Amino acid sequence: MKVILDCDTGVDDAMALLYLLSSDKAQVIGVSTVFGNISAAMAAVNSLRVLELAGAEGIPVAQGTEVTIRGDIPVLAPHVHGADGLGSSNLPHPRGVIATETGPELIVRLARENPGEVHLIATGPLSNVAIALGIEPRLPELIPSITVMGGAAEVPGNQSAAAEANILHDPEAAQAVLSAPWNVTLVPLDVTMREILTEDHRKRLEIAGNPVASFVSRITDFYFDFFHSVSFDERCSPCHDALAAAIAIGDVVPLSAPVIHVEVDCNDGPARGATICDTRGRYQGFPEQEGAHCAVVLETSGDFADRITQRFVEWVGGRL
Repeated sequence: MKVILDCDTGVDDAMALLYLLSSDKAQVIGVSTVFGNISAAMAAVNSLRVLELAGAEGIPVAQGTEVTIRGDIPVLAPHVHGADGLGSSNLPHPRGVIATETGPELIVRLARENPGEVHLIATGPLSNVAIALGIEPRLPELIPSITVMGGAAEVPGNQSAAAEANILHDPEAAQAVLSAPWNVTLVPLDVTMREILTEDHRKRLEIAGNPVASFVSRITDFYFDFFHSVSFDERCSPCHDALAAAIAIGDVVPLSAPVIHVEVDCNDGPARGATICDTRGRYQGFPEQEGAHCAVVLETSGDFADRITQRFVEWVGGRL
């Protein structure tokens, strides 16, 4: 599968990128970056850092938008991901350079060069993807399917009581992307908050003895502190973006992912950014909803943290 990753490369995006690079099911052909966890500019630098750590230089990295599609300046999250976006791990400045094209231009170019062959994985705010749709209205024909980490179907939000961070950063972009005529897989907090990396996983990574596992151990150490303070009774973290990547390439098969209607609240009230997922069919086994094209992942097996840890523990210079 040829993959474009659109991301805001903080801790969990870095893990998603490394997971994709380790798989023989995925060929990452481009990375576009967006504001969110950190600035789009820092996310581009971090993406190059991660690619070089993995021995995957040569994959183009393009910097995308720093503002929402309506022009709002975002509030970033260094308290979650560290001052450098990578758990204050201070990887060396990359040797590679950021592409001259923008993130949305990269998405469009690669889609045109590989019609029908590309899967888009979006693990940050959806601003770049919405801009790309404006550049190339045929994008859903060129890229038939997209996997999005974002939203909260039947659970609380994490950026507000109603909304998940990636969607709340740019609700108008999210609405444009989720309503476009392509097959969407939405991987929301309903499942990402239940796939948990623990201190045991982190220690296994720490002693593995390879650069990737050591790096993931360092960045999750910082990440654990934040989630311990706001979400969990112990030091641990959810598997947000890496779980979405694993679902996208078929490594994780959801136990429940009904195809349902999804709308994004774009009003300026307390529910701004909420993903309104029509799960009313739950009690009838989710009968078909006419015109729906968004598969919302509601349940996974719960063992992904073990699997991704083992993947990185066994890392030997790239794909296993």
